[in-house]
Amino acid sequence: MASETTVTKASDEKWDLILKPKTGWFDIDLEELWRYRDLIGMFVKRDFVTLYKQTILGPLWYIIQPLFTTLVFTIIFGRVAKIPTDSLPPFLFYMAGNVMWGYFSQCLTTTSNTFNTNATIFGKVYFPRLTVPLATVIVNFLQFAIQLLLFLGFYFYFMVKGVPIQPTWWICALPILLCQMALLSFGLGILLSSMTTKYKDLKFAMAFLVQLWMYATPIVYPLSQIPDWLLPYYILNPMVALVESFRFMFFGTSAIQLSQIAVSWSVTLLIVFAGVVLFSRIEKTFMDTV
Repeated sequence: MASETTVTKASDEKWDLILKPKTGWFDIDLEELWRYRDLIGMFVKRDFVTLYKQTILGPLWYIIQPLFTTLVFTIIFGRVAKIPTDSLPPFLFYMAGNVMWGYFSQCLTTTSNTFNTNATIFGKVYFPRLTVPLATVIVNFLQFAIQLLLFLGFYFYFMVKGVPIQPTWWICALPILLCQMALLSFGLGILLSSMTTKYKDLKFAMAFLVQLWMYATPIVYPLSQIPDWLLPYYILNPMVALVESFRFMFFGTSAIQLSQIAVSWSVTLLIVFAGVVLFSRIEKTFMDTV
C-alpha cells in the first residue's frame, strides 16, 4: 500500500522543465533561447575577455587591424593599381569596405567552429546550442561598433576638409543593414559549422574561402566596375548589397539598386533557414563525429 502511495505522488509531480528529444526539421524554441539569455551574456563575456586576455594592446587591435589594412589597400590598390573608387577618397572608400567585411569575416570564421571549439561543453551539460553562435554574433558587434566609430572619425575629418561627401536619408536604415549582416554571418556560420563536423576539410579551407569571397565582394573596387553580363550572377553574393548600401548611406554614391538589395535579403534568409535546419539536425548526433 505504501508503494502505491509513492507511485501516485510521483505521478502528480509538476516539473518546471522537461527535456525531450528533437525530432522535427525545424526544432528551434525561441522562448527557450530567451530563457537562457543570461547564459548568452556569460558566453559574450567569456569570448570577449579570453580573446585579448594575454595581449598587450587588447581591444586596440580592433582599431589597428582595419586602420593598417586600409592603409595597405590605399597604397596598393589606390596608388599603384589605380583602381577607381567612384570619385571618393580612396582611404574612406576602402575603410568603409573593411569595416563591413571585418565584421562578416570574423563572425563567420568564429561561428563556423562552434561545434569543434565547444565540443567539451556540449558533451557534458544541456543548454540550447544556438546560444554559442548567438554570443559570437554579439561579441563581434562590439568589435564592429569600435571600428564604426573609427570610420566616423575619419568620415567627419574629410567632411571638415571640404571633401564633397554627405550622408543620405537612407542612413536611417543602418540598423536594418546591420541586422542583415548579423543574420548572414550567423546563418552561414552555423551552416558551415554543421558541415565541418563531418567534412573536416572545410576547417582547413575556411581562411582560403573567406579570402576568395573578399575579392568577390566590392571591397577594393566599386560595383560600377562589374560588367553587365556578370552583374546578375555577381549580385547573388549578399555581401555585395551590404557593402554598397553602407557606402551609399554615407557617401551618396553607389550603383546599388533596390532590386539587388531584395535579392541580397532573399539569399540571406535562405542561408539562415538552411543553417538553422541543418544545425538542429546535426546537434543531435555531432558528438559521434567531432
